[in-house]
Formats: sequence, C-alpha cells, structure tokens
Amino acid sequence: MPQIEQIWSFPSQIIWLAITFSVLFLIMWKVAVPRISAVLEARQRRIEDNLDKAATFKKDAEAAIEAYEAAIAEARSEAQSLINETAQSIQAAAHKQDAELGEKLQAKIAESEAAIAKAQEEAIAGIRDMAQDVAIAATEKLSGKAPNASSAGAAVEAAMKARS
Repeated sequence: MPQIEQIWSFPSQIIWLAITFSVLFLIMWKVAVPRISAVLEARQRRIEDNLDKAATFKKDAEAAIEAYEAAIAEARSEAQSLINETAQSIQAAAHKQDAELGEKLQAKIAESEAAIAKAQEEAIAGIRDMAQDVAIAATEKLSGKAPNASSAGAAVEAAMKARS
C-alpha cells in the first residue's frame, strides 16, 4: 500500500508544517493584523465623526426650525395687528363719512323744508288771489254787481283765518 510507504516522510512534514505555520502566524501577527486593525479603527473614527457631525447638523436644523417658527409667529402677529389697525382706520373713516353725509342731508332737508314752506306760501298767496277772483265773479253772477277788490280780499282773508 502506498499510504504506508510514506510514513518515513511524516515527521519531516510535521516539522515543515510547524515552521510554515509559525512564519505565517508571525507575518499575520506583525504585519497583516495591525494594518487591518488600523483600517477598522480609522473606519470607526470616521463613522463616529460622521455621527457627531450629523448630531450637530440636527441641532442646527432644529434651531433653524425654531427660529423659522418664531419668525412665522411674529409675522402672523404683525399681520394681525396691521389688519386690526386697518379695520379700525376704515371704520373711523366710515363713521366720519357717515357724519359728513348726515350733515349734508340735514342741510338739504333744511333747504327742502324752506323751499316747501316758500312754495306753500306762494300757493296760499295764489289761492288767495284766485279765491278773491272767484269771489268777485260769483258775487257778480249772483247779484249782478261786482264788488270792489279790497272788500272781496277782506272777505277771503276772513274766511281763510276762520279755516285755519
């Protein structure tokens, strides 16, 4: 059997295995593992720095949001106060215009009442003249004789005073 024939080389193979393993172990221990651990530490530092920066950016963003909300609230309150002031000034202007219009209407009413009184007096004067003419004509038709204008005017005046 060929497997049994190689037994004489077995101890030398074990020695070379131990030497190779020791050399590879030393190379890994002194060269490869420190490089790998350095890369892993650098990566971990970079991750921690990025997390710190992210936390800083988050705080800055929250501060900016609070400032934005405060500015919005202030702008809303200013807008509301401006709306209130404008509404008050419009209301004051409307009251002023109402007062002016009321005064103008009172003046027109007074003018109209004066014009109506004047027209009424003119109508009454016209009625007196007409009543005097009618009285003269009726008296003339009834009696055949025309009365004088002053006596007819006095009769009309007495009749109008009696009616008032």
